[in-house]
Amino acid sequence: MKSMGEFVKYLGEGAYGSVDLVKYTLSDGSFSFFHAAVKGCCQMNHDSLKRELKILRELRGCPRIVKCFGDSLEEGLGYGNRKVYKLLLEYASEGSLRSFMDKYTDRKLPEPLIKDFTRMILEGLVSVHGHGYVHCDLKSDNLLVFPSCGGDSYELKIADFGISLDAGDIPDYWSIDSPFVGTPCYMPPETVEDGVAKETLDLWSLGCLVLEMYTGERPWEGVDIDLLEALLFDGNAPEIPESVPCDAREFIETCFSRYPEERGSAFKLWFHPFLRPEKEKQLIAVASPAVKKRDSLLLRIRGAWNKSTHISKKPLKVKFFPTKAPKFKRILNSLVRLKIMPMMKRSNSNLVSVQ
Repeated sequence: MKSMGEFVKYLGEGAYGSVDLVKYTLSDGSFSFFHAAVKGCCQMNHDSLKRELKILRELRGCPRIVKCFGDSLEEGLGYGNRKVYKLLLEYASEGSLRSFMDKYTDRKLPEPLIKDFTRMILEGLVSVHGHGYVHCDLKSDNLLVFPSCGGDSYELKIADFGISLDAGDIPDYWSIDSPFVGTPCYMPPETVEDGVAKETLDLWSLGCLVLEMYTGERPWEGVDIDLLEALLFDGNAPEIPESVPCDAREFIETCFSRYPEERGSAFKLWFHPFLRPEKEKQLIAVASPAVKKRDSLLLRIRGAWNKSTHISKKPLKVKFFPTKAPKFKRILNSLVRLKIMPMMKRSNSNLVSVQ
């Protein structure tokens, strides 16, 4: 049971309300306390906050999903004695991914950290999609960074499910005049066409996030909303600079596939070579020369066969037969004596014997 919370500081503003850091002291006599990020909204946005609570309760215990405290919204009074509703969430001391990137030169994250964060996002998406939801607003502002227990690394969790939808739904606010399901610069082309929320929508957004962590800039930086709508309608994707490593480029291009089904799933993307552990890559690199040498030899054999025969294009097949030399010689000599020798005598030919 909690006592009244103590306001600590203002954390930020969301689409449906503000977020404050509040210190709660337990009233069980232990004087224990914890900090919570309290998201508040007015009556107008109550349904959105209530739905977010419902989704977070379903995802409670799932990895890489921000935790909520309690099973219901708290009620209180805001400015002008207006009724407000509050959702208590675990506090991320490192802030959002967007603010976390400000600590690095040109806002570009180190590649090992990019890979770790990408794995964590995918791990969270597997849970979200597995429960039949599409996040619909995956962006650097809605990913929270936590210090790890050891203190030398970080954990990333997905937050802000305020506009999340059931897979296959179309949001009420989608229209021809405003054809975006979530934040425009993170949205795929298909949302401009029909507005249907599909799991592959989040995978496009993931590609945008990986690109952002490499470049330090949001996708479509500097492009106005009308031009962006036209670009997406034509099936365009954000440009990937040459500075992005090859395996990361291939991963992003998979997320940016024009046809949603070609993006695969969060589970399949987990096994992409871009996210393969470095030790595994080293083992593959060591084995590759031997594999290439073997394949090269096979190609040379096949090529020689084709050039000499000029008949068959089929690869050379080598068959091995067990050798039983003593038995073979006995049988052959018997045949020579029974069949060949009488014929040779009659024809006065030379006798050939197999020893």
